Amino acid sequence: MVKSTSANGKKFTARVAVVAAGVVSPLGFGLSETLDSLREARDCVNRVTRFSVAQCRCKTAGQVPAERLLDEQRNRVRARRLHRASHMIICALGEALTQEPQFKPELTVIGTTSGGMSYGEDYYRSLKQGGNLRHSPTWIANYPAQKPVIDALEAFGIAAPCEVVSNACASGTNAIGHAFDCVRSGRYQRVLTGGYDALSELVFVGFDSLQASTPEKCRPFDRHRTGMVLGEGAAVLALENFNAARARGATVLAEITGYGISTDNFHLTQPDPSGIGPRRAMERTLQSAHISADAVDYINAHGTATPFNDTAEGKAISELFDRVPVSSTKSMMGHSLGAAGAVEAVICLLALQHQFLPPNINFRAPDEDIHLNIVANKAQPALVSTVLSNSFGFGGTNASILMRKFDA
Repeated sequence: MVKSTSANGKKFTARVAVVAAGVVSPLGFGLSETLDSLREARDCVNRVTRFSVAQCRCKTAGQVPAERLLDEQRNRVRARRLHRASHMIICALGEALTQEPQFKPELTVIGTTSGGMSYGEDYYRSLKQGGNLRHSPTWIANYPAQKPVIDALEAFGIAAPCEVVSNACASGTNAIGHAFDCVRSGRYQRVLTGGYDALSELVFVGFDSLQASTPEKCRPFDRHRTGMVLGEGAAVLALENFNAARARGATVLAEITGYGISTDNFHLTQPDPSGIGPRRAMERTLQSAHISADAVDYINAHGTATPFNDTAEGKAISELFDRVPVSSTKSMMGHSLGAAGAVEAVICLLALQHQFLPPNINFRAPDEDIHLNIVANKAQPALVSTVLSNSFGFGGTNASILMRKFDA
């Protein structure tokens, strides 16, 4: 076994395999639909239908079809009582367990930012208007951030303890990184991990009021970018001790080899313009994996299309890497906050399995201040062995993970 180092510097020896994955996002239900959307460079952002956006600057988001979520549930009566975030995780977990039905997690680590926020909105609105609180037990019961995770575990008879990570937009990647450390340390053999977030009116209006959202197309790293669009989704990955997975004959989809974190401590909503926070997270990820920057074949950037974030991340990448291909798949599906790191980890997994570079759509004009090799507008075939995925959030929270292709 190869000795490695965790994000906190502790020596570990275990390799960590990804043996199954599932995903639901605006790109589609499941790995196959997601792969098709990536290869065809589909723009899956459209006008918001879940609530009124008449008074907002931004009127679009990446959305998961609500009725299809219900159609995927075996018990539609029970499903109608659950939060739609629960439906997303149930679908994603169901796909993963179909691939690997023998996977029995000892721990679950999931990232999110808003939990059941929309049920909190419903409760508050009814209370303020003096309306009927007949649905309040459902709203209250399904509001906590851990409830969608528990619903998914119960749906498949899994009794593993649940840990929820909420660290702004780095949450999904932090959850995967923590799960990775849990397996790598030898404390656990099998950990289920990922992230979720459902579109929330309060969060949507909040980003719009900050003028972080754009009324136009989402154009990460483009000279004319004017902001982000929100999205939603859920993704899970089944992580297992590599030797244990091989011994029982499990299929190894990829290996997670590195994880790094940092904090800017610069501003509540803006990154340090120098890019030092993202750079440190990426450097620590490379150190964790014991590889150099030139071993990375592709970077799935955080790439929100906000002016300051893209500039800081672009500066960090260009200083650390030499013309590595970069794309932000948020251009296709929006920014799903706590789910983003998990969904994008699955996208990286698909890039490794199918040997291609996911596209950064809506890219028209390079920014003279961002010197990156953008995978512009179309997916590209490529030899991809090692990929890096970035997630950076409000408050200067930065996280990166490294994933490597496995050849039997």
